[in-house]
Amino acid sequence: MSEDGLPPLRDVIAAHELRAKKALGQNFLLDLNLTRRIARSAGSLEDHEIVEVGPGPGGLTRALLMEGAKRVIAIERDRRCIEALQEIEKAYPGRLTIVEGDALEVDMAALVSGPARIVANLPYNVATVLLVGWLQSEPWPPWFDSLTLMFQKEVAERITAAPGAKSYGRLAVLAGWRTHAEKLFDVDRAAFTPPPKVTSSIVHLVPRNEPLAPANPKTLEKVVAAAFNQRRKMIRASLKTLGLDTGALIAEAGLNPQERAERLTIEEFCALARTFDAMKGA
Repeated sequence: MSEDGLPPLRDVIAAHELRAKKALGQNFLLDLNLTRRIARSAGSLEDHEIVEVGPGPGGLTRALLMEGAKRVIAIERDRRCIEALQEIEKAYPGRLTIVEGDALEVDMAALVSGPARIVANLPYNVATVLLVGWLQSEPWPPWFDSLTLMFQKEVAERITAAPGAKSYGRLAVLAGWRTHAEKLFDVDRAAFTPPPKVTSSIVHLVPRNEPLAPANPKTLEKVVAAAFNQRRKMIRASLKTLGLDTGALIAEAGLNPQERAERLTIEEFCALARTFDAMKGA
């Protein structure tokens, strides 16, 4: 038995025949010492409800409960994993709520009743979609007070990159605009079953009380996506896909038309987004 009195995760996986599905982006973490380290990275959990996406057989779920989470809300779309999670639920009465469903469709804010944090080993195939959705939450500040998430290392570096860096792009702008984002540590591929082809990383994001500059979230994403779609071109060329007079847009935003997207600050992207909305409304 493990420290929490439950069977080792390897035995749980064998008993329930939980072979990871590539189509669901599944890679299971079996080392409870590692999952507990991830749980601790989210800070003190005792007064918080924790939303976990893609718990699988429950390695991180168990760690969150062992580290004192007030309640864990585990959202799992793979019905094969539900029975394994129910065994954890019995071991922690009243502290684990299992939600069977697709995290892309579940109203997570409606599931919590107090201070909440999101902690998850995100399925690789939906990780960035989920993150962008959380970053566009309204109203802001959002219903969660932190995000502690696992991504592929390359994605983690794109989230936390600074202007001018090779990895700086859409995710860095959206994350930096509304949160303080930090890459905490890497997780070797050998820690997973089955091992993925890449190293993973834990990223911790804390919402800012106010975004760095005013902008409509949807417009900002649209402008940033256009700018980085052809990142080697000057913005006077890359922003043409927005369908406006690019010269006027850039001039009104007070920017240099010969600049490239990777050199623009988050505040400058916000200026472009505000100008875009003003011109569209004219």
